[in-house]
Amino acid sequence: MVKILPQCFGKWSGTQLSRGAAMAEAVVPFAPKSNSKSEAELDRAGQAILGLLHQAASTAEANNQKAIEMAHKLSAQLRAAEDRIRQLEATVRHHVDRADRAEKWLYQISMEIEQKFFGSDNDLPPQNQRR
Repeated sequence: MVKILPQCFGKWSGTQLSRGAAMAEAVVPFAPKSNSKSEAELDRAGQAILGLLHQAASTAEANNQKAIEMAHKLSAQLRAAEDRIRQLEATVRHHVDRADRAEKWLYQISMEIEQKFFGSDNDLPPQNQRR
């Protein structure tokens, strides 16, 4: 029951307030008549909705599992690719170092040839100034 406080309704008399309260108690809320057919339809609809919800949840879980598996597979492939890149970089460094060393030897050999066969020591730059 709702209680109405008289101070909220300054102009209303106590008699008017008690009549309003009595009328509020006399009013019966509307409730549709119980119909077993409509209740059965409502139950079937609710069950169908729950079934669809469970199906959607199962599908989402399966999709999530596939995504996790794919992520693991791609992660493993990425690690393998990174390892291969490191190996290739080491190989490149090795060959660059060898090429630099071979270039130094070729320079030294060309200097020796110039000195031994052409005797032009004065026209050649010193070896350490080449690079």
